[in-house]
Amino acid sequence: MMLLYKILFHFNAFIGLRLMKMVYKLWGIKLEFGTKVTYRKGFSLIIGNKGEVKIGDKVFFNNYCSLNALESITIGKGTIFGENVKVYDHNHCYKDKTRLIKEQGYTSAPIHIGEHCWIGSNTIILKGVTIGNNVVVGANCVIYKDVPSDCIVINKQNLVIKNQTL
Repeated sequence: MMLLYKILFHFNAFIGLRLMKMVYKLWGIKLEFGTKVTYRKGFSLIIGNKGEVKIGDKVFFNNYCSLNALESITIGKGTIFGENVKVYDHNHCYKDKTRLIKEQGYTSAPIHIGEHCWIGSNTIILKGVTIGNNVVVGANCVIYKDVPSDCIVINKQNLVIKNQTL
């Protein structure tokens, strides 16, 4: 049964990515992806008018991942994403208190994710970040600054378990 699901997801990604590429090409937006790129349910890819996304060979996106590019997102070959990973190369401007935030535009900076990385579930990657090759990012991290190659990033928190006596 699991093999059937795998085949179905690969087929869905194969067709879905090609449809996305055709639609974005009609709008003059750049989407490139390598061979054997696949995703599971809930994958979202949003590219703004001047944005571009480049995805290397054998990249995998687990359930409910999203890429949101107003400028540029590049992902190296062999990188895998856990569930619910969000990648944003932009942020809202918010300095003018007399205007709604949604009307103030955005700032943006390219994101580059290296080759053979593992981005853990519920991670958020923010604008301007470069993640080197062979990086493991643990679950629930917010990546807001560069990560060099061959590193492990963890969200250091303490889990405190107290025995409650009644």
